[in-house]
Amino acid sequence: MIKIAVCGAAGRMGGRIIVAVHEAEGVELSAALERPGHPMLGQDAGLVAGCGMLDVKISDNLNEAVKGCDVLIDFTTPKVSLKNLELCGLFRKAIVIGSTGFTPEERALAAELTKDIPAVLAPNMSVGVNVCFKVLADIAKILGNDFDVEIVEAHHRLKKDAPSGTAVRMGEVVAGALGRDYREVANCHREGITGERTKAEIGMQTIRGGDIVGDHTVYFIGMGERIELTHRAHTRDMFSRGSVRAARWVVDRKPGLYDMQDVLGLR
Repeated sequence: MIKIAVCGAAGRMGGRIIVAVHEAEGVELSAALERPGHPMLGQDAGLVAGCGMLDVKISDNLNEAVKGCDVLIDFTTPKVSLKNLELCGLFRKAIVIGSTGFTPEERALAAELTKDIPAVLAPNMSVGVNVCFKVLADIAKILGNDFDVEIVEAHHRLKKDAPSGTAVRMGEVVAGALGRDYREVANCHREGITGERTKAEIGMQTIRGGDIVGDHTVYFIGMGERIELTHRAHTRDMFSRGSVRAARWVVDRKPGLYDMQDVLGLR
């Protein structure tokens, strides 16, 4: 039985992960974590998540939680995730990170911190989104430089980072397939007299509002035709189930930094 500890246990995503762990075979919830001073500390994690009593109380003792688990699932923020990754390294525990908004420097640091442990770091744990990543590379290679690329993403009003980690990864996949550097060609802001778009740029447009879980559309726009590849998330359950799948997969891996393409065998 794989023992899983969950960060952000009282949050929307953490709660869905706890439910997914409870419903999955071969895994069990060993710890549920929240920040010090959180009002839900001491409450049963299952009751807070809505899946019934699990006899696991929400705690702020990260050290004890990591010691007692096989893998930590972390959907928090890059800074918190990096600290948790470092702690997992000290205790030789695996980790699954679904936090978004990592800078290139933070991702490089994450790679440095996985020399002794296996870790999955992915901006999106959805199986469907990761299939999109693979398909996007193929589409971009076939269409080449004759089609303009624009990416539009929409999320709920509480999301803190923009563009979303998924949209950025889509941009990186397309740019890589076209032989471009995403950081050089991404255009996240258009206003006023901008002049004509360049052939190389990849437009990144952001929408925030209401309770949108996550929509992403990549436009390949040519002369007289266009291709639109869209993924829409209806609930957070696809992310939580994906994280549990990643947790099962990562515990037996060699040390290193992996993503969902590795977990799903899409490479």
